[in-house]
Amino acid sequence: MSRVHLDHASTWPLRPESAAAYRDAAAVAWADPSRGYREARAARDLLDRATETATDTLGATDGIVWTASGTEAIHLAVLGSARAAVRRGDPRRHVVTSAVEHSAVLGACERLHDEHGFDLTVVDATASGEVDAEAVIAALRPDTLAVHLQHANHEVGAIQPTHEVGVACRERGALLHVDACQTVGQLGVTLGQLGADLLSASAVKFGGPSGVGLLAIGERGRVRALLDGDDRQRRRRSGLEPVPAIAASAVALAVATANLDTERSHRELLRRRLRELLPRRVADLQVHGPLADAHPGIVAVSALYVEGEALVTELDAAGFAVHSGSSCATTSGEPSHVLVAMGALTHGHVRVSVGPSNSEDDIEAFVEAFVETVTRLRETAGVGR
Repeated sequence: MSRVHLDHASTWPLRPESAAAYRDAAAVAWADPSRGYREARAARDLLDRATETATDTLGATDGIVWTASGTEAIHLAVLGSARAAVRRGDPRRHVVTSAVEHSAVLGACERLHDEHGFDLTVVDATASGEVDAEAVIAALRPDTLAVHLQHANHEVGAIQPTHEVGVACRERGALLHVDACQTVGQLGVTLGQLGADLLSASAVKFGGPSGVGLLAIGERGRVRALLDGDDRQRRRRSGLEPVPAIAASAVALAVATANLDTERSHRELLRRRLRELLPRRVADLQVHGPLADAHPGIVAVSALYVEGEALVTELDAAGFAVHSGSSCATTSGEPSHVLVAMGALTHGHVRVSVGPSNSEDDIEAFVEAFVETVTRLRETAGVGR
């Protein structure tokens, strides 16, 4: 049975160019790049070239910090910027975020509040999952250190007004960290375009290997390592860099950037086709997120009278990989906090996220499988729809 991957918002298949780069790099760049012998210099050269690629692509005027994941990059942005502020004697102890952020952002902000005494303001979202820029700006205070705001929502695809918020932050001396894990390598973003001082991303979300995240830093960005131990990456992150995986990530980013327009328009076509077909074919279905000005690869729906996890299991058996529930919190059994914040239907929630390798035939086949699965589960539950 053929398989169709429709969970690109979580992980992309490794791009062939990235896989080849990993194999090549692993053969020659296995040594510690901080050492002075020949093998180490080879690793350093590869690491520097990868860093230059990411720095140029993202407009990171003060460089890149490589991390082990997007989640770590987010924690470094939230906690590391606070740690840097404390170290330089900055008295500001207030941060702002939104209710529809990824759980990594919300968790890091709550930790800053619970463990370090920072005040935390969480701004609500609209029914479409969008955050009002004016509401965020209104939450800024003289003691606001940073705003942590995503670019594209990971559950429903809403694009947030980061640049408008960034202008206000700059005027007030606050930092703006943008969680761009869903858009780096997909929408051609840079720190300047987003108005960001810090930008977090994950390689596995644009066709790179798992185990690599990055934090891009602008001229006003300041972070200090969360773990002490060495002087790597300008004291911004301790620990030996996985050079082969970083090199493969830089190749994936370069390929994704080169294919940006083609991949984006193709995915947008598939997204709109899904949004058109699913509510037409299935009764009592709610489609989440905005139709326009949204992420090109994400469609989220909720179907009444069925369980989301049952849908995922049945669709998996039919050959389709999709996601249900709150991203990165599937095992908790809790409904998506994003849908809860939007006041949307959380029952029978499925997120479908398409990639460049998906075809229109994949979408047509998925819709047929979704219709059959929802119908069968409703009949089993005695709903009979």
